[in-house]
Amino acid sequence: MPQKTAFIYHPDYLNHDTGPEHPERPERLIASLAALQQSAVWEQLHHIDPTPATVEQIAYAHNPGYSEHIQQFCEAEIPLTYDTTVCHESYEIALLSTGGVLSAAEAVATKKVKNAFAMVRPPGHHATPGQSMGFCLFNNIAVTARYLQREHGVGKVAIVDWDVHHGNGTQDIFYEDASVFFFSIHQSPLYPGTGSRREQGSGKARGTTLNMPMPPGSGDEEYIKVFEDVLIPALQGFSPEFILISAGFDAHYLDPLAHVDINITAAGFAKLTDLVLNVAEEIASGNVVSALEGGYSLEGISESVVAHVERLVG
Repeated sequence: MPQKTAFIYHPDYLNHDTGPEHPERPERLIASLAALQQSAVWEQLHHIDPTPATVEQIAYAHNPGYSEHIQQFCEAEIPLTYDTTVCHESYEIALLSTGGVLSAAEAVATKKVKNAFAMVRPPGHHATPGQSMGFCLFNNIAVTARYLQREHGVGKVAIVDWDVHHGNGTQDIFYEDASVFFFSIHQSPLYPGTGSRREQGSGKARGTTLNMPMPPGSGDEEYIKVFEDVLIPALQGFSPEFILISAGFDAHYLDPLAHVDINITAAGFAKLTDLVLNVAEEIASGNVVSALEGGYSLEGISESVVAHVERLVG
């Protein structure tokens, strides 16, 4: 059995310039990388250089012509939405961001490593089939789920999204797809306003979307209880072959986008990681790929990334 945890990162991720004072800034990765390099876990990681996703792969989860639309806006340096700013290089970097998660998935699917963490930007979980929003250009985790199914013969995939904001784009992409289970635990009310318990999937996929909106004031204890009492039984019932994590760390108690509202600690994220890894060993041959989403406090994201990766390494 492979023993290593893969770490996927590329310095070009820093070249996605969102402008001054934007929360989704390169310093998020600079701080997280420095913290990892100073940790005991750094030398234990299997480092992988990502390659860009192709336009054909982006279309696994997005509408025809969507990538060309993104490319045109980036080349003209026109914001995609009020909060999703881009520079000339952003299109190529977004392909590399998605490609980073695909590289992680390929390494796990081919048994080169036991699991993987892709520290990428821009993030992805708000991007719908035809609309970028919430700092996200391409839906990295959704493209990866379809990539595993189309290029590696994987059947059922589960996505666990613990970003403090609801993963509306991922939900939209798989809302009628019974082969992908989507779980999101998020603060409510909060951007983007979706993710109620009533949203459960449609048609044959009803029941494969599971939202757990959390009230302000929730912390480690409340999140862990939801994972133990709700998520783990749901995953056991679905029995996926692969578990993907949309690992946003903006539920950290220091985070400015959820400050004082959701109060997860780095130790809390470590425990959530353990719970996912344990159920993955039980039902999914240990196949876990984690991809960075949000996290905007430099201290919060860096200590949470280290705690998360330490648990992936074991």
